[in-house]
Amino acid sequence: MLFLLPPSETKEVGGSPLSISQVALTFGGLNPARDAVYEALKALCEHPDEAARVLKLGKKQLDQIEINLAVQVAPTMPAINRYNGTLYDAIHGRGLKGTPTEHNQITNEMFERAKDTVLIQSALFGLIPATNLIPNYRLSGTTNLPDISLKDVWGPAHEPIWSRLENGPIIDLRSKAYAELAPIPEGVEHYWVEVLDANSGKALNHFNKKGKGQLINAMLAAKTEPKTIAELIKIAKSAGLRLEKSPVGLNLFV
Repeated sequence: MLFLLPPSETKEVGGSPLSISQVALTFGGLNPARDAVYEALKALCEHPDEAARVLKLGKKQLDQIEINLAVQVAPTMPAINRYNGTLYDAIHGRGLKGTPTEHNQITNEMFERAKDTVLIQSALFGLIPATNLIPNYRLSGTTNLPDISLKDVWGPAHEPIWSRLENGPIIDLRSKAYAELAPIPEGVEHYWVEVLDANSGKALNHFNKKGKGQLINAMLAAKTEPKTIAELIKIAKSAGLRLEKSPVGLNLFV
């Protein structure tokens, strides 16, 4: 079973001395698309005023332009550690600032399971395992880069990748924006996850991310890796979450 996540706008800084040019990202078939997207992003960032507008950067975020220009030589760290924010904080089991769990990280055992079970779809790198080493960068899945369409690049590039994935089915926890960038073909078994309020049954926004992160945390911490939807439902229940099949995928009640 594979779990597919969106990235996060917010990211940790720093990392190991290894640069992206010194590490090999998984799914090498995506490399031409990765190169094309980065070249477009780099060309944009060589014009700071235009980059600030297109990337929707505020005055305190202008350093993101230099960060993008340094992507090829910047330090790297595992993607699951690079991304932070609500979803990834929940994956790591982090609490509020000032609490003992503020800086929690998943255990080594959970990290090893994530290697084979968790995938992340980045607007800059496309599909990567959660443990691939990546640098800091700024590019959203909804960004309209000049002279290139992320949908036109990533959609076709991913088509041959989906069918080659092993250990399915795919549990799709992406946001709709990222799902539209690289849709999973109907012939590939996958389940779209909708996060709903346990009391009202209404779709959630902020707590959507937290619920997804809690599900991944529970899966990584479980005694055995889930192989079926029934096993995943039991794991969710153990974490205080209710997961049910729906006509279009899975409903996660939090």
